[in-house]
Amino acid sequence: MARKRLERSRQVKRFEEGSNHYWMSFSDLMSALLLIFALLLMVNIFGNQTEMEAKDQMIEEVLGVKTRLIEELSESFSDSNLEMEIDPQTGAIRFSSGVFFSYDSAKVSEAGSENLKSFVPKYISILLSDEFREHISQIIVEGHTDQEGTYLYNMELSQDRSFAVVKEIYEDDFPDFEAKKELRQLITSNGRSFTVPMYNESGEVDSEKSRRVEFKFRLKDEEMIKNIQELVNDNE
Repeated sequence: MARKRLERSRQVKRFEEGSNHYWMSFSDLMSALLLIFALLLMVNIFGNQTEMEAKDQMIEEVLGVKTRLIEELSESFSDSNLEMEIDPQTGAIRFSSGVFFSYDSAKVSEAGSENLKSFVPKYISILLSDEFREHISQIIVEGHTDQEGTYLYNMELSQDRSFAVVKEIYEDDFPDFEAKKELRQLITSNGRSFTVPMYNESGEVDSEKSRRVEFKFRLKDEEMIKNIQELVNDNE
């Protein structure tokens, strides 16, 4: 009887020792998993932080290029006799349609041809200079009209005017200028009809200002920045 009790005591002791060993192993496993989780979390946090810092730096660089380019354009054309306006935010240069065309016409006038000869070479020399060339992805000539007439009529008129400007630049009697051939890879013409009107101080549509031709540029990284900003806004 005593031997049975002794044997049973030994079995209970072995079971308890085995149980303690099992729970110690399980505890070690959970500790290891928690450590791995913490490491992954830290990598994710620091990785996101580094990624955001890189994005912020890229945005600052692009904005810096755009700011310098707008300043250069503003300074270069500060003494121009042309009826033009430079948007301080986008760098778009707006001309009253009368600078290049007669009313309701898509044929570049004689005065308009001379105005283009005065403006285009200087404008392109700035955009495609050594400082800015690598950042420029597109140069756009954009036509706009007032709200007289139908949408389609004004779409055709605005498109014809913007194309007429580009066509004039490549006419045989238009003077050669540096980067004229390179410009072919970058320039495009668009018509917007009356969809982007201009307003006066009273908030009413200004028909005269709405009839215009704009020269615009697009930077290579602007579309990427736009997508980044949209993602940031979605995550806020």
